Amino acid sequence: SEPLAWPPVSAQAASLLEEAADLLVLHRDFAAAVERCEAGCDSLGTGTGPSPGTGPGPESSAEVKCSLCVVGIQALAEMNRWREVLSWVLQYYRIPEHLPPKVLELCIRLYSKVREPQVMLEVGSSWLRDQTNKSLPEYGSLLELYLLHVLLPLGRFEAAEELVRGCDVFNSEQQLAFLGTICESRCQWTQREEMHLAAEEQQDAATETVLGALSQKLLTMLTLLRRALRSMSSHFYLLPYKKMLLATFLLYLVVVRLDPASPTSLPFIYKLVQLFRQAWAAVFSPIHRPPIQD
Repeated sequence: SEPLAWPPVSAQAASLLEEAADLLVLHRDFAAAVERCEAGCDSLGTGTGPSPGTGPGPESSAEVKCSLCVVGIQALAEMNRWREVLSWVLQYYRIPEHLPPKVLELCIRLYSKVREPQVMLEVGSSWLRDQTNKSLPEYGSLLELYLLHVLLPLGRFEAAEELVRGCDVFNSEQQLAFLGTICESRCQWTQREEMHLAAEEQQDAATETVLGALSQKLLTMLTLLRRALRSMSSHFYLLPYKKMLLATFLLYLVVVRLDPASPTSLPFIYKLVQLFRQAWAAVFSPIHRPPIQD
């Protein structure tokens, strides 16, 4: 009997998969590889396809779609666009529960490598709670991967213990081993937190010491400035402001209102000169007083 051929859409996606793989590995053209993967996934649609064992056509379509996503994830990571990976994958699988095990594993490892495991927290939890996924042979390895690379690095120890105790895939020995790993990780986490708090307390104490010294210096400077301003203000209070103002007013009268050549203006000019002499003697000390000539 002749082998069944793939449907035309699956054949097109498989051809795009080969092109994408060549662009990724041989030509290192990551942007073009992502474009081929997107075109292949679009040709297959957003459905997950029937489960394996229902025929070569649908099964092959699901495998091709998974492979396209794997190549696309690698190409995005090579371009340092790893933040787009999860949203890029979910646009073709819609919900986390429908992610293929290989795609989920690759996403967990990627976000763990870039130290962003919280991105996969809800996605991994939803996938592991799905009853259909629990029957997959990769379920146990993915649960362990999610435990070690997502929950423990985030300090979700209670959730990790609950997940291990409620898992039917692990036997009692495996559960005890994972619980021991969780307990050890909790102890390490506590030690790191204590060391971090101690370092913060030391830093705060050093900062307070520095700020205290700066505050003391600032207070001293402000005290000296206040004394200087008080001394200057007391000195200014002794200046004959009233006489200065009167002399200025008389000068205004002489220059603007009076005629200096007129005999009637001489008494005013004489008084003005006397006021300026008195103000000059009050403002300037005898040491720095410049000579005054009539």
